[in-house]
Amino acid sequence: MTGVRYRWLRFFKLGGIHATLLAYSALVLFPILLVFMNSFKDQMAIFGEPLKPPTPATFSVDGYKTLFEIANFQHYFLNSLIVTVVSLLLIVFLGAMAGWALAEYRFRLNTFMAIYLALGIMVPIRLGTVGILRLMADWNLVNTLAALIFVYTAMGLPLSVFILSRFFAQLPPDFKDAARIDGASEYRIFTLVLPLVRPALGTVAAISMIPVWNDLWFPLILAPSEETKTIVLGAQVFLGQFLNDWQAVLAALSLAMIPAVLLYMLFSKQLIRGLTAGAVK
Repeated sequence: MTGVRYRWLRFFKLGGIHATLLAYSALVLFPILLVFMNSFKDQMAIFGEPLKPPTPATFSVDGYKTLFEIANFQHYFLNSLIVTVVSLLLIVFLGAMAGWALAEYRFRLNTFMAIYLALGIMVPIRLGTVGILRLMADWNLVNTLAALIFVYTAMGLPLSVFILSRFFAQLPPDFKDAARIDGASEYRIFTLVLPLVRPALGTVAAISMIPVWNDLWFPLILAPSEETKTIVLGAQVFLGQFLNDWQAVLAALSLAMIPAVLLYMLFSKQLIRGLTAGAVK
């Protein structure tokens, strides 16, 4: 009887956990699905039947036509994609190199550097906006995508170094010592151990991606020109111009959020593996 009772308690406990997670997932995904679904409906159907999917009678892509023919959204999307991908590559690669150095080599300023980078996690980079703007003006990088890439790389590096250094520190030293005995250089050893921390790399990419893609502050300050607008900044300007065109507004919101959702789904498996591995260690 005790075993049967335990199984039933475990069943109800797991059922409650899964029901809670499903309810939370539905709560988060429902607005996204609702916006995306209504972006393919005509104006009357959006207000008359907002919860129903588009039908052949209500289906319309006029909002997307407005975006690509008038608002130049494809250019904004490309700018955001370039900034996000290049920033993530730099954050992951430079963070991996710095994390490897802090975890593997002992030098006089090792602890100081670790604390200094940890402070970068706690202090918001927006506090230095004036100084960053002056620096970019001195370098003639205002209204360039390079300015955004530099800022986002600096913004993501502290957390990247912190996470990756913890993972590198957990690697068994025998593997690295064996490579050194075989005559491998330190660069070669770094490339050999990098695949071993792949879950951590995915974790860093997933955590760093959303703030970069969704940021409005630095594109507005550093790159507000028409040639360098990101999709979030372009969407904000567009919403002010076409506020009564709800087809175009919903289409703009869909284009702004769907790529971020897809990229997060791409990295989510590595994120879960990285968090699980970190918890076990």
